[in-house]
Amino acid sequence: LGIGLNLAYVAVEAGLGWHIGSLALLADAGHNLSDVAGLVLAWGGALAGRLRPDARHTYGWQRASILAAFVNSLLLLFAMGALAWEAVQRLGAPSAVPGGVVMAVAGAGIVVNAATALLFLRGRHDDLNIRGAFMHMTADALVSAGVVVAGALTLVFGWVWLDPLTSLLIAAVIVVGTWGLFRQSLHLLFDGVPEGIALDAVEAELAALPGVARVHDLHLWAMGTTRVALTAHLVMPAGGADDDFLRHAVERLRERFGIEHVTLQTVREPFAAGCTRAR
Repeated sequence: LGIGLNLAYVAVEAGLGWHIGSLALLADAGHNLSDVAGLVLAWGGALAGRLRPDARHTYGWQRASILAAFVNSLLLLFAMGALAWEAVQRLGAPSAVPGGVVMAVAGAGIVVNAATALLFLRGRHDDLNIRGAFMHMTADALVSAGVVVAGALTLVFGWVWLDPLTSLLIAAVIVVGTWGLFRQSLHLLFDGVPEGIALDAVEAELAALPGVARVHDLHLWAMGTTRVALTAHLVMPAGGADDDFLRHAVERLRERFGIEHVTLQTVREPFAAGCTRAR
């Protein structure tokens, strides 16, 4: 429902913005298109997570959500760069746009974005993806409010330069938000440690387990946008790693760090050539 509402609004806003030559409306349509992409990404991630692993894809298709986020961020950065370039050109020779139309369309955007945010109001505390969607939609309602103000000022004072200036400001907001998505998705594509998890803290948690002398060959990466995997060798000179020990270790990692896919190998002395980590 959220995707449908926003997609319909993007089509109307972009069409009117193109028709009347309003860069502010086109910029806001681009911002709302990022909402649609974000909602599709969250939905696609949930669907991909349901695909069962097979003999060729032993982890399933969970990483598709990371790749989608990366491609989406690249497209948005390119689109906003092109729009900003056009806005700079328009500032040199501004043209009048109907402020009333701009206000009406952006006002509808406030309603659509606020209504979509309300769809995720109840689940934002339990699901990180839903929380991100809720915060994004709430911010977009505020951006649409900024377009309404720009349209009103243009209508009252005839400031034709305000439309391209507003488009530049909105493009800057999108780039700032999209840059974080680009940076994080690129980081995860290269098996980076997910944000919010300190590798040293994970290592300390494992090293504090009874009988563990040190942790060897520790690796932590994202299987998708919601699931994290870990592998490690636990050096236990005296042995003693039974099922209860491993169950306790796995539960500790899940409860403290949200790591769900854990593979631990216990050894009396390290024999594998582990990756030496830079400090």
